[in-house]
Amino acid sequence: MSDANQTLQRYKSTCQDLGFQPCKYILAVLEKEKKESMEDFRDSMHLSLAGNNHLMTDIRLTDQDAQTLHKALSNNLYVTTIDLRYNNITDEGAKHIAKLLEETAILRELNLMANDIGPAGAEVIAKALQGNETLVNLRMTGNKIGNKGGMFFAQMLQVNEALENLDLGDTDLGTESIIAIATVLNQNSSLRALNVNRPLLFTHQEEPTVHFAKMLKVNRSLQEIHLQKYDMRDFGVTRLAENLMENFCLRYLNLSCNRITRDGAKALAKYLKVNTPLEVLDLGFNRLEDDGALHLAEAITTYNTNLTTLVLTSNNIRSKGLCAIADSMKFNSSLTQVYIWGNHLEEPAAIAFASLLESGRLESKDTDVRPYVVDGVTILSELSHQIRRHYYWKPSYGDDVPDPKT
Repeated sequence: MSDANQTLQRYKSTCQDLGFQPCKYILAVLEKEKKESMEDFRDSMHLSLAGNNHLMTDIRLTDQDAQTLHKALSNNLYVTTIDLRYNNITDEGAKHIAKLLEETAILRELNLMANDIGPAGAEVIAKALQGNETLVNLRMTGNKIGNKGGMFFAQMLQVNEALENLDLGDTDLGTESIIAIATVLNQNSSLRALNVNRPLLFTHQEEPTVHFAKMLKVNRSLQEIHLQKYDMRDFGVTRLAENLMENFCLRYLNLSCNRITRDGAKALAKYLKVNTPLEVLDLGFNRLEDDGALHLAEAITTYNTNLTTLVLTSNNIRSKGLCAIADSMKFNSSLTQVYIWGNHLEEPAAIAFASLLESGRLESKDTDVRPYVVDGVTILSELSHQIRRHYYWKPSYGDDVPDPKT
């Protein structure tokens, strides 16, 4: 099967062989692809079957649909990416998806975000990936695979050499599985991006953070890591910063929604002064306050030339710290995106950022605030311009529609 028409016909015949009624949603998507491919030739297809696409469907796919997709797409050479987010696929459906991963010769991306897959489903998918050589992007976000499921993915990372992007955020990982993943990544040389946000940790010793810090000191492939909601304190972020000084691969570091204060910010400022390749630093929803912002501003002003994006939303920063960040942008030409909403946006800070926007140093699309004047007083309003605003959802129409594969 090498085109949309053959894929559509194979799906219909598969439903007939299994005695299932074809899913109207899947039929509509394949019919649309067939029509569009006739007008504009394509050699591959992104099969988007997201359950929250209200313009296309009001139903969610089930395990039965996963079974028909497995049979229909087995040995398919046209569909290269599949989006199954926000459906009702359980462990039973995961078995069929695992079989597809074992048999596929071309599938490169699979999105299973926000389904009902548990530890048993994680086991079969992880085992299928041990022999898979094509898949480079897997999202398991929001599936409650737990600590046990996380251990299966850690075992998979010991063997798999093709996977480049793995998202296990919001999957209820535990301390053991987090440490296992960090340990495996000491040797893994293929993974480029890892999301392990919001694990269920019952410790205040910050063992997971310390293990990730030691791993980042020796890992030479990881370029993006998300450590959100780790209950990370200054001790943990200091260990992280110390080890990152010897890392020259990481470009995206997400430490948002933790308990980092000014001392942690000081450690990160020392790391930024080394001028490593880090381009994106997300410190949103911490407790940096003015002193933490001043430490970061000093590093940005005088030492760092690689950082392009800095997120400081909701950090209890007042005018002194925000003005220092704004002033640092006058000397640093590489920093282009700054997000500050949720802090104390008093008039001095509002004037400072209004000046950056009016001068063109900071563009409106690269920040989350917009200035306006009322009775001679400059005030900042909020813009919906977060750096990961399409992570959980994406618009279906309008000027802000992202790439279908995101």
